[in-house]
Amino acid sequence: MALISCSACHSDNDITLDSVAANGAKVFRCEDCGNRWSPVALTALPAFTRTPLQMARGRFANISMVSPALMTRVKRLKTSYLKAHPVAEDVQVASWGRYREMLTPEGLAVAAPQDLRELATTGTGTRAGSMSVFSRTWKQLGDEEAADRTRISLAYLLHGPAEQPLEDRLTGLIEGVDVGGMPGLKESFLTKVLHISEPERFLPILTYGDEVTGKRDVTLAVYGLHLPKAEPTAMQIGRLAVWSNDLLLELLGEGFTDAQHASEFLDWAKDRVGETALSAVR
Repeated sequence: MALISCSACHSDNDITLDSVAANGAKVFRCEDCGNRWSPVALTALPAFTRTPLQMARGRFANISMVSPALMTRVKRLKTSYLKAHPVAEDVQVASWGRYREMLTPEGLAVAAPQDLRELATTGTGTRAGSMSVFSRTWKQLGDEEAADRTRISLAYLLHGPAEQPLEDRLTGLIEGVDVGGMPGLKESFLTKVLHISEPERFLPILTYGDEVTGKRDVTLAVYGLHLPKAEPTAMQIGRLAVWSNDLLLELLGEGFTDAQHASEFLDWAKDRVGETALSAVR
C-alpha cells in the first residue's frame, strides 16, 4: 500500500483519517502540521494555518516524554535541594540591575561605550567564553562606532523586529547575519544578555551544544531526554537554545527564586539522577 503524504508539509509520519465528505471522499489529517485535505477536490476545506516555525516546535521534545519514574526522582531531589538551598548562591546576581536597565530600549540608546564593552568582556556573574573577535573589532573601530554597532545587535536581539521571533533573531546573530551590528557576539554572550535582561525567563546555561555544560547535555543528564543537534533548517541553533531553555523551566516547575537558582539545582542534580536516557524526538 502506498504511503499517503501531507499535501502541505509532505510528511508521511502521522496521517489519520479525519472524516468522510458528503460525496464519499476521504478527508485526511496530518498530525504533524494540522493540515486537512482530500485526494478528491473538496470545497471549503479549512486552510492550513501552522507556520514552519510552529511545525518545528511541535516536533521538539516535551514534558510528556520524560519517564514518570525519573520525573518523580528529580522532584524528590528538588525537594531536598530547596530545603538546603532556598535561594540562589550566586551573590553577583545583585550587580546585574544596572545592566538590566541598560538593556531596555531607552537604556541602550544612551548606554556609555565603556558599559557596553564591560558587559561583553567581563563576567557580570557568569562567563561568556572568549570574546577575542569582539575585542579586536572594538579596537579597530574605536569606541563610538563599536558602541553603536553593539547597540544595534542588542536592540535587534531583545526588541525586534516584532515580525521575527526571538529564536530566529538569535540564530541570525549567532550565524553572523549582517544587521549592521557588531561582529564577534557569540551564542554564550547573547544568551547571557537574555538572562540578564529576563532573569526569570532565561537560564544562565550559556550554550546549547557544549559537552557536559550545554543545555542539550544537561537535559540528557537530569531528565533523560535526547535533544536534537542543530541543523540549518527547522532545528536552528537559536530555536534549540530557546526551546531547550523553555523545556527545562517547564520541567523544573515552581519553587525557585529565579532562573539562576534553577540552574544551580540542575548543576547539582545532574550527577545524582543516574537514569538511562530516553529518546525525545520523533
